[in-house]
Amino acid sequence: MKTGVKTAVGAGTRTGASLPQGGDRRTGRRRARLVAGVLLGLLVGGLAVGGLLWLQRPQPRPAPPPEPGPAELALAAVHAGVPPEPRDLAVLIEERERRLREHPRDARSWAVLGMAYVERGRRTADAANYPTAERALRTSLKVWPGNAGALEGMTALANARRDFRAARTWGEAALKADRKRWTTHSLLIEAYTGLGDYKAARSTLDRLQKMHSGTAVMVRSAAVYWDRGWREDALATLSDAAATAEAPAERAAWLERAGQLAWERGEREVALRHFEEALRADPGQRAAQAGQARALAALGRTSEALRAYRGAVAERPSPQYALELGELYESLGLEQAARAQYDLLHTQVRSAAAGGVDEELVLGRYEADHGDPEEAVRLLRAEWRKQPGIAVADALGWALHRAGEHEEALEYAVRATDKEHGGGVRSALYAYHRGMIENTLGLQGPARRHLREALRINPYFSPLFAPLAREKLNALGEPPEVPVPAA
Repeated sequence: MKTGVKTAVGAGTRTGASLPQGGDRRTGRRRARLVAGVLLGLLVGGLAVGGLLWLQRPQPRPAPPPEPGPAELALAAVHAGVPPEPRDLAVLIEERERRLREHPRDARSWAVLGMAYVERGRRTADAANYPTAERALRTSLKVWPGNAGALEGMTALANARRDFRAARTWGEAALKADRKRWTTHSLLIEAYTGLGDYKAARSTLDRLQKMHSGTAVMVRSAAVYWDRGWREDALATLSDAAATAEAPAERAAWLERAGQLAWERGEREVALRHFEEALRADPGQRAAQAGQARALAALGRTSEALRAYRGAVAERPSPQYALELGELYESLGLEQAARAQYDLLHTQVRSAAAGGVDEELVLGRYEADHGDPEEAVRLLRAEWRKQPGIAVADALGWALHRAGEHEEALEYAVRATDKEHGGGVRSALYAYHRGMIENTLGLQGPARRHLREALRINPYFSPLFAPLAREKLNALGEPPEVPVPAA
């Protein structure tokens, strides 16, 4: 019995001794879990603190995107409807020609190349660029019929060639292909204006202004405002465009146009300041150089004016500049020098025609005043049938007057100066022409009014004809006093 008890007690003791050992294992496991949790917490906390410290450290900035190259800059300018930098444009032409040698069925590149040649032709007034532009654009249309880019390019080309009917046709086709191309609307405004369709020009401008608001739209708006007689609005809009322009060539182009408008208002000093600022921004801006010459001549700085005109004529083969320089020489009594410029005008008109450019308006003006008025009438009647805008109406009216057809001449002069016919432009030259025609017809009151208006708009509008306007106005004298009827 003692043995059993002893055994039982021993067994119980062993059994009792095993309980604390199992608890130790559970406690160890709890401790292990606790230690692991603490370690994990420390690790997570450490990572969080480390991450926070890492975030607070100055981080290396990502590398900026590469600057656009000359070709990209020129392409962006063309797409934005603004003048590209000449060097960038040359690179774009070279780059596209190289690509097209490898990928001759790239319709988009053909369209871009065509537009680039149009832009170069516009800047240089070298009509030899236009046949190349046309070949590129027609190739684009052959590869991809109806593509809006090439159709818009053909619109720009037709405007540059002064073929406004073709520009209207191409532009309306481009809009059918892509109504969201705001640059097509801008080109159509130019075409409608050239055709004398001022209502269509205004409605198209309204749509354009809702689509886009860049400097190209501002400049196009200014042109429409000027045509409507809103001179202050036009000048303010152009000034804003020039102030916000980014590239030198763009800024110079808008300053040159601001100078033109200031000149039309007779503001010689303001015009000269705009032209000279444009030349500082872009020394190759020959339109600004011609404007500078115009303003200098009006200020009596004749030697400087002649140098500026010679520079413009030498670098930009524009018949208009040759005509202006010839008339300045003629006003100075330098007949031989004037004749040389008129001969140059004929040469330049022929060169322009070879490139598809219509310079009949300038040629008609020359013939009316310095050549054969009958030939001027023939040229300008044909021009009127093609594109009956205000400028053609004025030139045809004056040619008819010079040819002795005064009654019919007055009809066109009225159209050019009467707002009911779209002639909202306040032009000293147009008012002078109308006044002289009215004087020949014995309409002294209207003649006096329009000659006075011409000199009020711009007393310096022409070195040849502004003095004649003053002479004729002095000869007309003051209007006779009309006695007040007795009460």
